[in-house]
Amino acid sequence: MSGPVVVMGVSGSGKSTVGAALAQRLRVPFADADDFHSPANIAKMSAGEPLTDADRGPWLDDIGSWLAEHHEGGVMSCSALRHIYRDRLRAACPDVVFVHLTGTPEVIAARQATRPGHFMPTSLLASQFDTLEDLGADERGVVVDVDRNVDAIVERVVAAPEIAGGTR
Repeated sequence: MSGPVVVMGVSGSGKSTVGAALAQRLRVPFADADDFHSPANIAKMSAGEPLTDADRGPWLDDIGSWLAEHHEGGVMSCSALRHIYRDRLRAACPDVVFVHLTGTPEVIAARQATRPGHFMPTSLLASQFDTLEDLGADERGVVVDVDRNVDAIVERVVAAPEIAGGTR
């Protein structure tokens, strides 16, 4: 492993499930970015309001600090939807590698519907897809379709040269 990994994607893409399984497979610490949200951010999302960039700033800084503390290996699940958010994480930890979990809105909505009690309502899914920016050519990462089981996703990630120590 050549640095920490951020498992990214829209809400319901499986970031937490895949991230935890990947961390277990790699035998490194795991953290979920949802646990880094302030009570105000959680209240806002619970009310069906999307977060602003100002809302996300301190949250991204806390996640970046965690990544920097785990520069030798760790897995964080984090939406990281925009390039500028990923830039902020890279500023804190230049070696971070992104695993972008992708899927159609229909597949993601079906997955999201199976998560009762989560603070992110399905009504915000469209805004997440609107905000999402694919990994750029300047970003170390791998893209994986989520329309398969967790073990197959983790196998695809572990086999990617970006995770095994290569470059994009």
